[in-house]
Amino acid sequence: MASSLVIGIIFLVLGLALRYWINRRKFYRRSPTGAEGFSSYEKSVAIKFIERVGKWLAYALIIFGLLSLWVYSREKKEIASNNTEVQKPR
Repeated sequence: MASSLVIGIIFLVLGLALRYWINRRKFYRRSPTGAEGFSSYEKSVAIKFIERVGKWLAYALIIFGLLSLWVYSREKKEIASNNTEVQKPR
């Protein structure tokens, strides 16, 4: 039960950190006019592709983290309802 909580938090934090890191790199690569600066065309294509894949990976991590937290909350509710359930006498 607690493992889904830990996994959820870790994946959520990793996904958010990856999104932040990618967006921060993109921000600091911009010139005052707003254009991104690359040393070559090949670097531009490669970096943009890697960042696109990284963003999709970050989205997947965030979704998986949220699903893990949802599973944890469902398990916690189920255990709480089982503990408070009054058993009928036979």
